[in-house]
Amino acid sequence: MSAGLRRFVAPRPVAVERCELCGVPVAGGHRHLVDVERRALACACPACAALFDRDGAGGVKYRSVPRRYLADPVAPLGEDAWALLRIPIGVAFLLWNSALGQVVACFPGPAGVTESEIDDDVWQRFAAATPLAAELRPDVEALLIRRTGGHRDCHLVPVDAAYELVGRMRMFWQGFDGGAEAHAELDAFFAEVARQARPLTRVREAGA
Repeated sequence: MSAGLRRFVAPRPVAVERCELCGVPVAGGHRHLVDVERRALACACPACAALFDRDGAGGVKYRSVPRRYLADPVAPLGEDAWALLRIPIGVAFLLWNSALGQVVACFPGPAGVTESEIDDDVWQRFAAATPLAAELRPDVEALLIRRTGGHRDCHLVPVDAAYELVGRMRMFWQGFDGGAEAHAELDAFFAEVARQARPLTRVREAGA
């Protein structure tokens, strides 16, 4: 085989992810920053992520994505609270967009993510239905909610985890309703979120 043909059939080298601030390689499971101006996630090494852990450390440009997962152990999200949002599908996440100065609802699907702004009065009424809403940190955390297959889930998650769900749905979605594989991925994702989530009451008692 000629050298030219070997170039096409040889395995391609695995791309190395790097910190988008300092350029050093980062391992799998690395942390992220939110670029608030561009509304984008940036990979970060531990040192660079730590620089922006404190509120206001990155000015208006960068905010470090925390790693906490929280659950309300008292009650699942009620039907009245869900109805307030008028969400057309069974899965969404809510985040506070500081550039807009309001909450947006994001719907994962085969084309990526679709956004819809939530009126302030609707958000205030929804926030009264779950104590998790008061914990939500702007830009870097999301309220992940589901109302499918008998589930009534509401968790507070890092925003990069919410966008991981978007990527999974794009990869596995088939047909009109997503198909069996997409629904299996959805169940597995929420099971992992539930495994990592700490009850909010314990977090408050510990002062975290």
